[in-house]
Amino acid sequence: MGRIINFRDLLGLIKDKASLSKAALLSKPNALSIRLAVLRATTHTPCAPPDDHHISALLFLGESSRATASPIITALMDRLHRTGNCVVALKCLLIIHHIIKRGPFILQDQLSIYPANGGYNYLKLSAFRDGATATTWALSSWVRWYARYLETLLSISRVLGYFPCSSSCSMVKENQVHRISSFLNLDLIKDIDSIVTLIEEICNVPDSLAREDDMLVKEIMGLLLNDYISSVNEILLRLGEITERLGWLSFGDSVELVCALKRLQDCQERLSVLYLVRKPSIEMMWGLVQELKDKVGSLKVYKEGGSLLSLKASESARFDQRVLGAVDSVGFRSGRFDIRQDL
Repeated sequence: MGRIINFRDLLGLIKDKASLSKAALLSKPNALSIRLAVLRATTHTPCAPPDDHHISALLFLGESSRATASPIITALMDRLHRTGNCVVALKCLLIIHHIIKRGPFILQDQLSIYPANGGYNYLKLSAFRDGATATTWALSSWVRWYARYLETLLSISRVLGYFPCSSSCSMVKENQVHRISSFLNLDLIKDIDSIVTLIEEICNVPDSLAREDDMLVKEIMGLLLNDYISSVNEILLRLGEITERLGWLSFGDSVELVCALKRLQDCQERLSVLYLVRKPSIEMMWGLVQELKDKVGSLKVYKEGGSLLSLKASESARFDQRVLGAVDSVGFRSGRFDIRQDL
């Protein structure tokens, strides 16, 4: 447990005790373990992220059946939507991220179809505000952004057919090279476009509270780094296949591809400020992006007898089916998160 530093933290501790007692008294036996697991993983205790054994216990409960997995997602969403405390909200969002990253397939499936009436997983936190202190006010911007990021990740999973950062999707990933080789050019570019959208959302991360002593923020940034590296690997696979097909790209496909590559390049500086990462796959991706942009431009000028200006399409030429726009995003001057990943 984290250190109690003020009356608000003490009140949070009392609320946690009261919630656990209420759950024990009022919950039906088959729902008690679920409610207790959610409450223990999302306490008001400041600073510290959820204990890993509490996360693992919650994920373990979701392994057995849909009848168990569905109430877990419902309890987690109820906790998220009823709280006005930024620490509890961030812990709920971290649990959702861990479900996506390492949760059992059945729990991921229930998350992907929540709400049960066929919604789009909008976590509905764009108006979240915790104005108790200056710190909680700043952390509220993280709640709003993190919810939007997870919404983007959930939506992209519908385009790709799996979560790109999930260890539970290893069997799908093993067959990726064969699957991608059978894609139409349009499908390949649509995949690239959607993954670039996710990377763009990483770049929208707030700069407030970018300090190493903010353990919740540090935990989030660590998960984002893993998502970023997974996204790089997904993009590399598709760019490799595109490279083999350059001579068969239509003019329209070329325009869409160059637009997506340009958007990706626009993220490079921001990503280099957020993370100090030395990894060959990342350097390979940036080199291949520039190489493809140059080759596609030269090839289309040669084949169409046109001008490179024709490839500088307007924003309206992008996919109508883009997964999510950067809604409610705000630009900030960046601070560097010194999370290193060496070879």
